[in-house]
Amino acid sequence: MQKRYLFALYSFIFILLLSGCGQEHHESKDLAQRKENIVEKSVQLENGETPEEDKVAPSDLSGLKAHFIDVGQGDSTLFQFSEGGEDFTILIDAGNWTGDEVIKYLRSQKVSQIDIAVGTHPDADHIGQLDQVINSFNVGEVWLSGNTNPSQTFQRLLKAIDEKKVDYYEPRMGEQFDVGPLHIDVLYPKTISEQDNEESISLKLTYGDVRFILTGDATTDDELKMLQSGIDAKADILKLGHHGSSTSTHPSFLRAVNPAVAIYSAGLNNTYGHPHEEVVNLVQNSNIRLYGTDVHGTVIVETDGKDYTILTKKDGTITPSSSGKATHDEVKVEPAPIAGNCIDINKASIEQLQEIMHIGPARAQDLINLRPFSSVDDLGRIKGIGPARIADIKSQGLACVGG
Repeated sequence: MQKRYLFALYSFIFILLLSGCGQEHHESKDLAQRKENIVEKSVQLENGETPEEDKVAPSDLSGLKAHFIDVGQGDSTLFQFSEGGEDFTILIDAGNWTGDEVIKYLRSQKVSQIDIAVGTHPDADHIGQLDQVINSFNVGEVWLSGNTNPSQTFQRLLKAIDEKKVDYYEPRMGEQFDVGPLHIDVLYPKTISEQDNEESISLKLTYGDVRFILTGDATTDDELKMLQSGIDAKADILKLGHHGSSTSTHPSFLRAVNPAVAIYSAGLNNTYGHPHEEVVNLVQNSNIRLYGTDVHGTVIVETDGKDYTILTKKDGTITPSSSGKATHDEVKVEPAPIAGNCIDINKASIEQLQEIMHIGPARAQDLINLRPFSSVDDLGRIKGIGPARIADIKSQGLACVGG
């Protein structure tokens, strides 16, 4: 009798297991399920192991488009691809807070949902429209570095994540993820210490045999740390760090990546000289094709996982003489009015001033009380703003005097 009871119990459990397995073949393709699949694969792949059944041969892939969007003096890249009739979308950075180019572009590309929205670091020219993206589209996950910023732009982003109940994640060096047929390696950061640019989320995205690397505003020192970690840095397309600034693109890093194509995002005639002349020279002297949104408009890479094609909105030629040259003090910000590219510190509101690095509510009020300022360097009159923070503010490129 006891044996028959146990047999019946085991049979019941076995039937339940079979029922569960059968259901897996009819899994939902809504965003919640897609998020679950991403998380599951991230756990499986944390040790660097890619299950054979998850590997996709390039010949089996449909097309991927990588859009390096022209957002002026800011940054935004859109990846679109599909598998088995299911569409996937990844957005890396979302332009400057002063515009709405990202929202318009996403709508022009018929984007309805975004699987992962990445803010590489909390500068206003990278996360500027990310709150609008979250409020306008069905976003599955938001990835941020974990570094914070007192700016209203960053606070709006946190509010949007909270109100829309979007999943939040902080990726770290060595982690790996599969999003459909796209494989993602996290190159940086390993840890964070409130160094926004230096600790930008840096990613390698592999689609079949075609590889992309994007590093936000990571510096040359951070690029070297990526190499020291032992990563395979080889890639076909490199997004130049920090808008083509000389603070990024170390010669050793460029040699290790050995890209055929380099792309940077910068505003036409921007006030701080991006891309810098020495970076343009370095790239072009390395026989790497160079594209920039200031010259070519939006740049699109189309690939089937084997070959790729570069499409540009405009024709143009990038020459070292047409780009800026860096100095030891980064690049001097020339006078400019409040516009898409900068904030006039002599006219901006207390809310606008808080978009500037190191300027929180208290310092914004001090700044208003101490007006006028003759230059960005003159911000040193504000308590707590020393030479190092002046250099950070100049590097951000958001503050200016004039108008």
